[in-house]
Amino acid sequence: MIIWFTGQPGSGKTTLAHHIIEHFKKSSDSKLKIINIDGDDLRSISKNKDYSKEGRIKNISTAISIIRFLANKGYICVVSIVAPYRFLRDELKDEFSFLEVYLHTSEIRGREDFFALDYEEPIDSNHLVIDTGQLNIKESLNEVLNVYRKMATMA
Repeated sequence: MIIWFTGQPGSGKTTLAHHIIEHFKKSSDSKLKIINIDGDDLRSISKNKDYSKEGRIKNISTAISIIRFLANKGYICVVSIVAPYRFLRDELKDEFSFLEVYLHTSEIRGREDFFALDYEEPIDSNHLVIDTGQLNIKESLNEVLNVYRKMATMA
């Protein structure tokens, strides 16, 4: 299973990813193999600080290769990457159980310098939209977990 948090910088992707991982570690699902693939961590490892379209595509393509490898090994991959281009986020949807969570907010959170001006919001019906300026972390987490549980029972 892949849970991909997408949205502009400062929308809460990393925060919510950390909370969902903590939830899984503390729950009856604690035996699950779960890992977070975070955009900031990935950029640190790859040394790719290029925020151009080409730099973003290269970074996201690297993430997709890592995610594909880990998902095939049975990991639940919790991804927290801006990933502004829909075609890249869609690449894994046919291969794996995939929950796309689009986070957004109108609040100013200090990451505006990294905004992707060409961000493409999800358009298919298979995604969850959360306004992190309206819902707190617990409410947002519950929204994600409700959809995750439904998907897990269908798998």
